[in-house]
Amino acid sequence: MTDDLPLDFTAPLWTWEARRELWTFVSLPVELTPMLRELGQAGRRGFGSVPVRVRVGATTWRTSVFPQGDGTWILPVKRAVRDAQGLEVGDDVHVDLEPLP
Repeated sequence: MTDDLPLDFTAPLWTWEARRELWTFVSLPVELTPMLRELGQAGRRGFGSVPVRVRVGATTWRTSVFPQGDGTWILPVKRAVRDAQGLEVGDDVHVDLEPLP
């Protein structure tokens, strides 16, 4: 399962419509769902989240990815990262992601 880590993908940056200025995300590829679901169940963290190390451009940080009701997973991208990398909503973001124990 972890032989393929870290993972990398590119996806568009989007906002949660209920709170446009506060919550900005990237959706993870659906192919990662089985692995993340297994990690989420094993770790028993809040909301089934999985802790990760993330790199976008020159910025690296620790956060968690979260499952959604439709079975997909999302990665929050905080303002400091967006500002440091010059990212705007709708931009394609290249993400290096590594699940943490």
